[in-house]
Amino acid sequence: MLSTAPDITPIFATPLVKYDVPDAERLNVELRRIIEKREKESPGVHASNQGGWQSTWDMDTWGGAPAIKLLAVGRNLANRITTDREGRSGNGPHPGFFAVTWRANMWANINRSGHGNEYHCHRGAVWSGVYYVDDGGIGADPSLGGELEFMDPRGPVPTMLAPHLGIAMEAGQWTTERITPKPGRLVMFPSWLMHQVRPYRGNVERISIAFNLTP
Repeated sequence: MLSTAPDITPIFATPLVKYDVPDAERLNVELRRIIEKREKESPGVHASNQGGWQSTWDMDTWGGAPAIKLLAVGRNLANRITTDREGRSGNGPHPGFFAVTWRANMWANINRSGHGNEYHCHRGAVWSGVYYVDDGGIGADPSLGGELEFMDPRGPVPTMLAPHLGIAMEAGQWTTERITPKPGRLVMFPSWLMHQVRPYRGNVERISIAFNLTP
């Protein structure tokens, strides 16, 4: 019997950032209009997407003010969660002491029934983000799938010997972690982290916007 509680430190943790964008309902109306118009005008591209429509990676040039606004939120969030080796950031006690100018590319995605994205990472970037314009009803009915799924960068190591056991920590227990889409939510993660979009099984549109940030 332990007389005191052990100190468990989750070393080598991987940051996953979730941020609900203010006034997202109004922003999403404009983004949906712009994205659906673009889909009618452009055949899109094929990258990691399995079905669905993905725009070219220049939404910042055709997405108008709503796209620029969303990208500004992403850049500001990246500044807040990025530091130098001394732990200083532009959002610390001395604003502007350390700051990064982020180069970006940005694209839109529309998934319908059966569509998803295979596992991939975003090479050549530091932060990647996904913003949800429409969850396609997933929030109300999780059986519709379409989650954003991250692969443990350690591979199967944590569950090799005893897959039915975990460690007494809040996260990082299994080989994958899933995020359920929510309209107005921005999810950011290190660009090297392998991820996929599970097949969506709804009857409407699941609309998202993705971007990469590179210093």
